[in-house]
Amino acid sequence: MGISDKTRKVLWGRSGNRCAICKHELVLAASSSDEESVVGEECHIISGKVGGPRYDSGFPLEQIDAYENLILLCRVHHKAVDDQSETYTADILRQMKMNHEKWVSEKLKDTEELKPVRLRRTKNGTPEFLTRLTSGKEVLNVVENANGFSFDHDELLNEEEVDLVGGFLQIAQDWGDLSPMESYDRVRIAFDLTETLKELEDAGFLVFGGREIRVIEGGTEVPSAWPIAVIRILRKTNKEIIKVTYDGGND
Repeated sequence: MGISDKTRKVLWGRSGNRCAICKHELVLAASSSDEESVVGEECHIISGKVGGPRYDSGFPLEQIDAYENLILLCRVHHKAVDDQSETYTADILRQMKMNHEKWVSEKLKDTEELKPVRLRRTKNGTPEFLTRLTSGKEVLNVVENANGFSFDHDELLNEEEVDLVGGFLQIAQDWGDLSPMESYDRVRIAFDLTETLKELEDAGFLVFGGREIRVIEGGTEVPSAWPIAVIRILRKTNKEIIKVTYDGGND
């Protein structure tokens, strides 16, 4: 299913934009030449993958991406808790999460009244058009390092279309969640996504995408960028598709 936008908001809000272990801020301020950098990651306490860190065959699959099974960490400690899963057991991580969120709550009691954390859409951050995606690399450019996903598709008519469209969107979101990725993995998944794009086109669908930059604000931090990956899968006959022609610049 993937982590929902609501779950992400709750996790980041209750964690105070801080790593549950080192307490470092997880959104770095923009510089004069670069945008903000998000260095926080939503980490699974119980892995949903067989053989993954702290995998438990008896854990309900529908709870894998639930708030209760997630802890907010910096990238360094995400790797540490997954590499050292015998040290960082599920019970220890749950206790760390509870202690951290209690610490955040107590810290906020000492501050002035805060505005609620919210995501705000901006005119400049919303793309006017979505561009057609024809390669796996273009898809990865849309979903990599996104903090949220906005996916939609035309009405589907049979199980084959459900499997094709649903499978493509799930893979795109999964790899967006896993970014940044190793070089070989990126090449491999880009190739696979290109093949799936061809299958979608053969089935009568076109894929469009882009990035929306929303602003997360409120709490104790200054407003910062919150990128959203936007993908739409439309039938070739959909009248919303705009076909652009070029006349060579003749007057």
